[in-house]
Amino acid sequence: MPRTITKTALTKKSQITLPKKVREALHVGPGDQVTFEVDGENVRIVPLPSRLDQNFGKVKPRKKPEDFAALRKEFEEKVGQDTAKER
Repeated sequence: MPRTITKTALTKKSQITLPKKVREALHVGPGDQVTFEVDGENVRIVPLPSRLDQNFGKVKPRKKPEDFAALRKEFEEKVGQDTAKER
């Protein structure tokens, strides 16, 4: 049977603050996203994993340390070439 951790009230704009115990139970904090699953009168709050966290480390750098200025220049040149081909 579900337990009630704590309660909160809606603001004038119908917003709520997730109580600290709920945030801790869900392991969420500022900037994290949650989704609401509605089943009749019951609502579940489910944390959404960060896409950044899910994909962290999946792209390997070509060399270390990366030269971001050179990468941007290369990108802009290729976009320019592609744009010129379309005309």
